[in-house]
Amino acid sequence: MIILGISAYYHDSAAAIIEDDVVVAAAQEERFTRKKQDERFPENSILYCMEEAGITLAEIDAIVFYDKPFLKFERLLETYLAEAPRGFSTFVKAIPVWLKEKLFLKKTLTKEFASISNLSKELIYEKLLFAGHHESHLSSAFYPSPFEESVVLTIDGVGEWTTTSLAYGSGSEIKTLYDINFPHSLGLLYAAFTYYTGYKVNSGEYKVMGLAPYGKPIYVDKIKENLIDIKADGSFRLDMSYFNFTTGLTMTNDKFHNLFGGNPRMRESELTQKEMDLAASIQVVTEDIMIKMAKFAQKKTGSKNLVLAGGVALNCVGNGEILKEDIFKNIWIQPAAGDAGGALGAAYAAYYRHFESNRIVNVEDSMQGSYLGPKQSDEEIEKYLKSVSASYKKIDNENLLLEEIAKDLSEQKIVGWHHDRMEFGPRSLGHRSILGDPRSINTQSTMNLKIKYRESFRPFAPSVLFEHMEKWFDLKQESPYMLLVAPVHSSQIKRMTKDEEKLFGIKKLNIARSSIPAVTHIDYSARVQSLTEGRNGRYYRLVKEFYNQTECPVLVNTSFNVRGEPIVCTHEDSYRCFMRTEMDVLVIEGFVLYKKDQPTFSDSKNWQDEFELD
Repeated sequence: MIILGISAYYHDSAAAIIEDDVVVAAAQEERFTRKKQDERFPENSILYCMEEAGITLAEIDAIVFYDKPFLKFERLLETYLAEAPRGFSTFVKAIPVWLKEKLFLKKTLTKEFASISNLSKELIYEKLLFAGHHESHLSSAFYPSPFEESVVLTIDGVGEWTTTSLAYGSGSEIKTLYDINFPHSLGLLYAAFTYYTGYKVNSGEYKVMGLAPYGKPIYVDKIKENLIDIKADGSFRLDMSYFNFTTGLTMTNDKFHNLFGGNPRMRESELTQKEMDLAASIQVVTEDIMIKMAKFAQKKTGSKNLVLAGGVALNCVGNGEILKEDIFKNIWIQPAAGDAGGALGAAYAAYYRHFESNRIVNVEDSMQGSYLGPKQSDEEIEKYLKSVSASYKKIDNENLLLEEIAKDLSEQKIVGWHHDRMEFGPRSLGHRSILGDPRSINTQSTMNLKIKYRESFRPFAPSVLFEHMEKWFDLKQESPYMLLVAPVHSSQIKRMTKDEEKLFGIKKLNIARSSIPAVTHIDYSARVQSLTEGRNGRYYRLVKEFYNQTECPVLVNTSFNVRGEPIVCTHEDSYRCFMRTEMDVLVIEGFVLYKKDQPTFSDSKNWQDEFELD
């Protein structure tokens, strides 16, 4: 049985194909169109997935959309009627789009699929199914997980009505313990603070999480006493008089602003201690809710396993706090936890729930390292490099290649690393990555300011050989998808002096806090990716060669892109990003390029002027 799942029309559109319970391919549309968080019909992703599977649309048994549009439209109507006449202008703008495209989505999707295939509209129409938004999230978390049974927790902004779903999965069944419905949403509460601290909603939440350790959680009581009522089981209700997202175009209102002493920070303006303290505070509240939910679910089910999905599951600090509480023996997080992963979840939901298939658990998990995207042939790569007169050498012997690149890294060169199939999800996991030496105090600021063109405080993640992980981080379970934060091991820590401890906020940034300062955040934590040869292949072997040369089994791993751009997909994307930034080395499969040897790069895009300001 072959099933195609898609997500589209809101943000992060994507497609995924499964053959029975095996994930064949999955990709986000933004990687092909180069429009970040592209919400359009995922034509390129669908065509790629079918090509990778070697099939046509006629051979697909079902096409499953990750949302139920009538339920979502019902929410919009009921929200407007409850708030009327407030929000009328927003409602008037939304209705024509819904009536033309989104409400009668089956007709829209039929038309779109007919345009990229030879099938009749009647046959396409018959193949179309719809899964609920949180049903898709739950399915994406549980079915590819390595557990026969587990608690399943999904938290995001909002689907149709549901914003949070706590469930229990066993075999092929998922049973809901409780749901929390719109407008009460932890994702939207976090987004409100993202907006208020001057960042873009749906993309700046990472920045708030990264900023939190620079502040003190002095606003926690104010948040809990005014904005949100949290129960012992983790369920909650927001006081909507402080928010504007149900009726307006902003997240917060004057009552919220007065509570916290002023208007939202203007984007790109100077960060102050206030924003850092707000970030710290909302992070503490988020962790408190996540932990309460986890404890309640464990007590209710007795399960030793937890799986997570939904946008809030990308809050790796919160995930790490659940792990630290020792509530569950095992935690697994869907690497594409956001809406893109809903495409995969929709396909799984149809396979196991609609078609009632039996589940066979893959103890390694079914995501294949999340390396589910396209790759390019050596012939394609070399043809392109010649067309742009690039200076390169080809090293066919992998051992020689790894020795040379590990040496470059040990000399603190920054390396763009493009290998095999692209990752699915928001994290670069060693196939489309920018790599650096974690031992250098300069690596973080160099990569942030000269390569990523982003805020200097943003932390970087370490990739570490799993067999050495416990000597470098306080983490005992695998973290293959870079979604768990853990403390750097005490043996690697360099404590700050009394004078350094007195510094506030960003002033602490350039103080070395461990033997691997480039991946040690201000609170001595790190967002860990654990590597095994079976899952990570050549990337694992590169880190192992770096270890052989330096006795450090860790590399800095950040996504191969710059601020405002999607992660690179093709060799052309990688070359352009390499030439527009101050990376030293580019490796595309066996092709090695050094910046100092490259010809002058002419490009119509003025990179630092035209990237999207967040």
